[in-house]
Amino acid sequence: MTDQNHSGDEGHGHGELGDAEFAEFMELAAEEGFDLEEVEGALGEAGHGPLPVLAVVGRPNVGKSTLVNRIIGRREAVVEDKPGVTRDRVTYEAEWAGRRFKVVDTGGWEQDVLGIDASVAAQAEFAIEAADAVVFVVDASVGPTDTDEAVVKLLRRSGKPVVLCANKVDGPSGEADASYLWALGLGEPHPVSALHGRGTGDMLDEVLKALPEAPEQTFGSAPGGPRRVALIGRPNVGKSSLLNKVAGEDRVVVNEQAGTTRDPVDELIELGGKTWKFVDTAGIRRRVHLQEGADYYASLRTAAALEKAEVAVVLVDVSESISVQDLRIITMAVDAGRALVLAYNKWDTLDEERRFYLEREIERDLVQVRWAPRVNVSARTGRHMEKLVPAIETALEGWGTRVPTGKLNAFLGEIVASHPHPVRGGKQPRILFGTQAGTKPPRFVLFASGFLEAGYRRFVERRLREEFGFEGTPIQISVRVREKRGKKK
Repeated sequence: MTDQNHSGDEGHGHGELGDAEFAEFMELAAEEGFDLEEVEGALGEAGHGPLPVLAVVGRPNVGKSTLVNRIIGRREAVVEDKPGVTRDRVTYEAEWAGRRFKVVDTGGWEQDVLGIDASVAAQAEFAIEAADAVVFVVDASVGPTDTDEAVVKLLRRSGKPVVLCANKVDGPSGEADASYLWALGLGEPHPVSALHGRGTGDMLDEVLKALPEAPEQTFGSAPGGPRRVALIGRPNVGKSSLLNKVAGEDRVVVNEQAGTTRDPVDELIELGGKTWKFVDTAGIRRRVHLQEGADYYASLRTAAALEKAEVAVVLVDVSESISVQDLRIITMAVDAGRALVLAYNKWDTLDEERRFYLEREIERDLVQVRWAPRVNVSARTGRHMEKLVPAIETALEGWGTRVPTGKLNAFLGEIVASHPHPVRGGKQPRILFGTQAGTKPPRFVLFASGFLEAGYRRFVERRLREEFGFEGTPIQISVRVREKRGKKK
């Protein structure tokens, strides 16, 4: 089935299962006493292509993070009274009226970096670039400010659909304030109280109208089009030098001062006889008192680049210990479901002792991503750059791998027989059957007779990798537990 009509393929919840495979699978589910609607839902969920992206933008303290929590239905976005609270995650999955989408929260980073207007604009710009639609949050009790006007200009330029959210309308008296926001020229203001949930449902209905059904597959949709690589890593780890080395010329300003790159540069680069699209992501100039904001800026930019990429090459500076920030960036790539390659940069600077300790650090801190291909490079001298392409190709191959259902179930049967789940509370949960509903990244749905512990899930993942490869790709496993029979009317 081509990408062009994959929206049709979403409708019947097959995910990546062909018709015959799907029919056979549903028969199996019926025999085991599963609710078939639920099974279809689980396949649809795991089999979805990339989700459409909604950005929530607006100036500081208008309640963006509170609104994001309301939309995702759990308190995941950190809300604190202090403006500019830094967070690691900026993207969350949400669902409304049976449709799923991603939310990009730009609420956390509100430091006066370039003058507040410029920083709000810059931050909104990233988010808007990565999004399919935008919720623009304005504080109705204050009315439109100059900063709001500046964001409106950006939104107009982007041409993306916008839903105007008039926040902090806690009762009928506030509705009049909201009506002043027609003046922004973005259409109808939707009065909402993010704090109390008032009006958010109506606003989300509008959001669904604005979001595309199935988003355009931004990557790899043109057959034979260049695959997209995001080069990510903490500031000053050598991303620009690597890009220049790869491109064979100085395309990106390289400066000793950390974070001299400002805008993500997309480069078409010829490597190993193929053209690749490198999405360069940058650190930002750091001044000590702006560290928090700068970090947030960097993660927002990293999230936007990952959104557009298929594979992430994470650059780690081996001359220093592996930092929390390195781990955070690797986690972002895994959470985004991208193929992953770890490139250890400045390898030429290592002495024996540092090499010994580095291997220990990798063993200790990166045990969760043992499956990622590793390349030791030097962006400065170009050492081992030729190993980068095979590593990227390996990761992309793992990312797109699919195991047919019959083969998967034979394998799951062997696992259950040789390594049954430990008995808990007198019961022994069993994996009854499963299927791989999606690829890019591989997504499995397992159907079980009871709850499977995290340790057992990790064991299953490890065995899947041993059996079927999946090198360089995260694997997502969701488990559906059979309801007690007779419970269903």
